[in-house]
Amino acid sequence: MPLASLSAELEAKSPVYTAVADRIWDHAELRFDEYKSIEEQITALEAEGFRVTRNVGGIPTAFMAEAGAGGPVLGFLGEFDALAGLSQEAGVAEPSPITPGATGHGCGHNLLGAGAMLAAVSARDMLAKNGLPGTVRYYGCPGEEGGSGKTFMARAGAFSDLDAAVSWHPGVVSGVMSSRSLANFQVYFRFKGRASHAAGSPWLGRSALDAVELMSVGVNYLREHMPLDCRVHSAITNSGGNSPNVVQADAEVLYLIRGPRVKEAQALMERVKACAEGAAIMTGTRMEMEIDKACSDTIPNTALEMRMFENLSAIGAPAFDAADRAFAADIRRSLSEEDIADSINSAGAPEDVGAQPLHEGVLHFDGQSRPGNGSTDVGDVSQLVPTVQCWGPTWAVGTPFHTWQAVAQGKSPSAHKGMIQAAKAMAATALDVFQDPELLARAKAELKQRTGGKPYACPIPDDVLPPPLRAKRR
Repeated sequence: MPLASLSAELEAKSPVYTAVADRIWDHAELRFDEYKSIEEQITALEAEGFRVTRNVGGIPTAFMAEAGAGGPVLGFLGEFDALAGLSQEAGVAEPSPITPGATGHGCGHNLLGAGAMLAAVSARDMLAKNGLPGTVRYYGCPGEEGGSGKTFMARAGAFSDLDAAVSWHPGVVSGVMSSRSLANFQVYFRFKGRASHAAGSPWLGRSALDAVELMSVGVNYLREHMPLDCRVHSAITNSGGNSPNVVQADAEVLYLIRGPRVKEAQALMERVKACAEGAAIMTGTRMEMEIDKACSDTIPNTALEMRMFENLSAIGAPAFDAADRAFAADIRRSLSEEDIADSINSAGAPEDVGAQPLHEGVLHFDGQSRPGNGSTDVGDVSQLVPTVQCWGPTWAVGTPFHTWQAVAQGKSPSAHKGMIQAAKAMAATALDVFQDPELLARAKAELKQRTGGKPYACPIPDDVLPPPLRAKRR
């Protein structure tokens, strides 16, 4: 199927989806609260004739849109949640919150969802135009940021009949995304003590806040004795109140525990739990542990990644113009040399990529995956079906994730161009899978080899509900 024809069809539809991306940017909704964002997407997909299923996995902001018939069945994965505290004006190259403390799209998920939709619609159109069988699905996946929406969806069987999955992520380069992300567990540790007058009768109190602090000391000593490729982070979510003259009877801390594989993350979680148990013993408090969410590591698929690299190379870089480069240069002036160097290294790009404000090439891919240092619930989809992803050059080279700089570029013309390039690569790769049974067979065989043929095991225990359902039960 000629790439030029696909590109022309996709470009013609792109204004609808860049507008959707901008409206999702405007909504900037947090995990599992993306009601306006999903309506933007559902409206656009229903207008294209897709059949929409809501409440996938029982999650109110998870949905699936389907078109076509027969096999293979390919899924395009879309995200659309924002981040807390990153409100920022678009197109402004300095910190300028719209509403201080409000949310913002610091990871580009407004672009991610809209770009995956554009790719799905374009792939469906090309199948129909050429009279080819196949089913195209777009998955609206909520709560990627700290929510593991796809993991809950995977546990509910949402991806069980897929043949392959395709996605992308906004970034600073154009290229194949081939890395094995970290598995993780996010866990609440709650301590129950006894209140008392902190000066008059402190001996009668049992401080839950002391337990949180002692747990932190224990975990900090643990860091020397845990594997170097693991990570542990925490946030105190309840310090027991604002009165220092009251011994705090309740306190809570949220831990995010990461490891290269689920089993390593789970083993480390048990050691962190032991620190919590010890802190409870030392303070005479009671400890309760609740798993909030978890996700698996990502399994790369070289067969699909090599085909995506070929498509990216044929598509070429976006046609950035002088205005795009000027705005990117303004953004870069707000970044340190360390920011820029770390961004380039994280993308697996050579140092000379930093010579220009925007990446106007395609990173070479030799079939070798890189170690990952972050986590994503795409990992759970990749454990089930062959999954391929690419980077889209939507931000100035050097832009760190989860920053005001990323938010400021989220509605820019250059971001739209990067999104469209990624959509072309996703659609072209999906069409190759539809038309090439041997490619799909190799991708499936590779996944089986990498997993050892073991069936997928969801890391989230069966009794842990998705946060929206959990809140209703309480």
